[in-house]
Amino acid sequence: MTPFDQPRISQLISTYGPHQPPSLPLEFGDYLSILWRLDHCAANSGKAHYYRKCEQVLASAFGFDKRELGRLIRNTQPGALYESLGYLPYRSSGRAVDAADRRAAIEQLLRIRSDVLTLSAYGEQWNPRWPGSGIIDAELRDRVFAILFTALPSQLPPFARMLFVTDIVLQELLTGVRHADSFLMHTLVGQHGYPDPQSLEIQQLYLRE
Repeated sequence: MTPFDQPRISQLISTYGPHQPPSLPLEFGDYLSILWRLDHCAANSGKAHYYRKCEQVLASAFGFDKRELGRLIRNTQPGALYESLGYLPYRSSGRAVDAADRRAAIEQLLRIRSDVLTLSAYGEQWNPRWPGSGIIDAELRDRVFAILFTALPSQLPPFARMLFVTDIVLQELLTGVRHADSFLMHTLVGQHGYPDPQSLEIQQLYLRE
């Protein structure tokens, strides 16, 4: 793992909230992480509004807000955003012959990505459906949880490196381009209207239930 890997992984699995603003330039992978956060806080009006604004600003900055990807996300309710991305190949013009294959690839990569983010969010208890949560035997379930909570922290970083690969492939499948644009936080705030993490109003919005 290179010295750059860990900070990048930490950002991709972070909350992106005002209390944990991105320190590295935001790329397409950050957009996908914010979509995941938006899906998982759909019932929380403050966080949902915050993440929706972050998503809209990034979509505009990356230049796909008026393309099929942007329209698909804009017309999909939080809670179903990740699920809806698999249908993008059927909405895009051209290459209809392999649309089913591209959908399967997108869904599988998003499943891997979601697993990484779910594991990283244990401390926040964003998702109660942890691996093993369906085990009926209470003693066995507690043993599974104990192993996860003691062994997972040391194994998460190398496991999370899969995000680097999934994001490259997903960017090409979802946007049709390989070149990765990136934007510094202060540029997004100053020029594109990204929620300012230092704003008291934004901080209060994020914490609002």
